[in-house]
Amino acid sequence: MTATPPTPVLDNARTDRPPRRAALVAGSVLTGVLLAVLWSYELVDHVIGDNVANTLLGRDAKATAIAGTGAGLLFAFVSGLAGTFTACNIAVAASVGPLSHASTGTSPGPARRYGLRLLLRPLGWLALGMVAVSATYGAIGVLVGDALPQLSTDRVGDMPVRILQSVVVFGIIGLAFVYLGLATLGVVRDPFANRPAARVVVLGALVGGFLIGRPYPLFNKLFHWAVDTGNPVYGAGAFVLQSLGNVVLVAALFVLLAVLSRGRLLRWLAADPARTAAVSGALLLALGVFTVVYWDLRVPSLFGVGWFPSMPYN
Repeated sequence: MTATPPTPVLDNARTDRPPRRAALVAGSVLTGVLLAVLWSYELVDHVIGDNVANTLLGRDAKATAIAGTGAGLLFAFVSGLAGTFTACNIAVAASVGPLSHASTGTSPGPARRYGLRLLLRPLGWLALGMVAVSATYGAIGVLVGDALPQLSTDRVGDMPVRILQSVVVFGIIGLAFVYLGLATLGVVRDPFANRPAARVVVLGALVGGFLIGRPYPLFNKLFHWAVDTGNPVYGAGAFVLQSLGNVVLVAALFVLLAVLSRGRLLRWLAADPARTAAVSGALLLALGVFTVVYWDLRVPSLFGVGWFPSMPYN
């Protein structure tokens, strides 16, 4: 008797699609909107960010001048670390899902080992995309200097030009996060369906692009210092360190979760590709929606453009 051949899988991407996608999308969008409404920039920018920078530098980070190249590069990393939880950087938390996806790959199995090398590989891909963008922008920023809107003191109506650049840049980046989230969930076409490493590289490039829109005062001070040096190499190095400071806590959290669970967390994700896609997609979508709503609706409303609900603590 001739054995019946197994039925071929015609669309491997479909096995990655999580169930109840409509509920996942709705929950992620609602989470992003609520986060934008409840977000306290006073808490994250001033109470957390300024205190972290002042403590690590041992001085008033805003008031003290940056003296020398070494001090400038140290300031770059510390200010990046201090800005981890600011509204212009919090979306980097969405990288935890894609990092896990890239670590587990597409070949789940109980025998697979999850060593440190496997954990560091996706972090390297994230850094590759991030460094490419931040170094390029740092060098260009020094060459262009005060002609950049990000360093301008002009206004369009009541809105500073540098904030207007933030609104445009973070709106674009937020929409990119939204698309990546929907693509990961299988709602729209996913160009990275079988290329999780490429997804992380692109995500890193978007994280590096945060610097193009960042209005964070400590970053603005760093930017002026880089321009004053007149050296594009210093600008590139400072911006790379700023970006690395932005992601170091998220990277440490990713490795810590994997190590403390002795690989069980990654094996749990790898056991079901749809589960990995659900975690990755939901994080990307929620924080993408937050970025768009916060920067394109809430921030303009602070300058009299449109309306957005406000909390009493802001």
